[in-house]
Amino acid sequence: MKILHVYRTYFPDSQGGLEEAIRQLCAATSDLGVENRIFTLSPQPHPVVLSRPEAEVHRFPRDFEIASCSCSLRCLAGFKQLVDWADIVHYQFPWPFADLLHFGAGVRKPTLITYQSDIVRQRCLLRLYQPLMHRFLASADAIVATSPQYAGSSPVLPLYRPKLQVIPIGLAQERYPVASSEQLAAVRRRYGSDYFLFVGVLRYYKGLHLLLEAARNAPFAVVIVGSGPMEGQLKQQAVSLGLTNVHFTGYVDDATKVALYGNARAIVFPSHRRSEAFGVTLVEGALFGKPLISAEIGSGTSYINQNLQTGLIVAPNDPAALRQAMLQLHQDPALARKFGDNAHQRYCQLFTAQQMAGSYHQLYLNLLG
Repeated sequence: MKILHVYRTYFPDSQGGLEEAIRQLCAATSDLGVENRIFTLSPQPHPVVLSRPEAEVHRFPRDFEIASCSCSLRCLAGFKQLVDWADIVHYQFPWPFADLLHFGAGVRKPTLITYQSDIVRQRCLLRLYQPLMHRFLASADAIVATSPQYAGSSPVLPLYRPKLQVIPIGLAQERYPVASSEQLAAVRRRYGSDYFLFVGVLRYYKGLHLLLEAARNAPFAVVIVGSGPMEGQLKQQAVSLGLTNVHFTGYVDDATKVALYGNARAIVFPSHRRSEAFGVTLVEGALFGKPLISAEIGSGTSYINQNLQTGLIVAPNDPAALRQAMLQLHQDPALARKFGDNAHQRYCQLFTAQQMAGSYHQLYLNLLG
């Protein structure tokens, strides 16, 4: 069985939750006999084909972007070749350029769309895009939502209920390196311990400006891992607020990331817009037995994090409430440990890569008849 995964970015160009989800899915389904390839765009696609442990990554030039939608003028022929190779084409939505590729290449293979998020910010452009979007969604043989919450709250997904199912994103603990005592000590020397940890691409909907407000004059530290389009603006805000307890690490390798999780008091995930449809960082935090703090935005974040069980859920756009939740876990380490233990149990019940891969493998088999 040969699966072509289609998304606008992938490692090593970008280190986000969706890239991690694709990596984990490819790795876990490979164990079930699936051969995976990934189609993506890159600002520097040299070499064109990267052989990674989870899959072959086929990269094509990213020529320009329109409203965060990466586009290429030189990838259609390569995309057609990959479609010819595949048994199933698996798209990650939204990426409007992929809709154009799908119809431009005349794809006739079984197709699956994992619906990661509604289009929230570009409402004016959405009016122009809607006819193409609905044509694309209607053409799919199956659509997957990543949580019951998102399947129920999206204004789009109920229109496609007959072909819709829910498969949560899962992670494999064994695919993460084990942090050595030296790595843990190095992180402790640089950032301390019992800090609140954020991991992800620094985008507008992550609510990090709220996190910086919440950290002002706080008795705890915050470590922000990742890079992205908001990085410069956030660093300027930290300077203007006089924050000496907030650390920006930029991109880190997996071993350092695991060490950062190991030394953290809790995971803080302040995303305040529904563009945050799931929250892979929350699953990572649960995997490592850490308590979770998130905001109620009607998405999968509140499927992963259960208020007063695995952590705390606060109102969005409320830095005071966010600060109070962080203070509560900072001042009560026993409660933090209890929430962390519960989070790990919930991870084992719902969010392992094996569960995700098994569900997708069965769906792939159904699509092939």
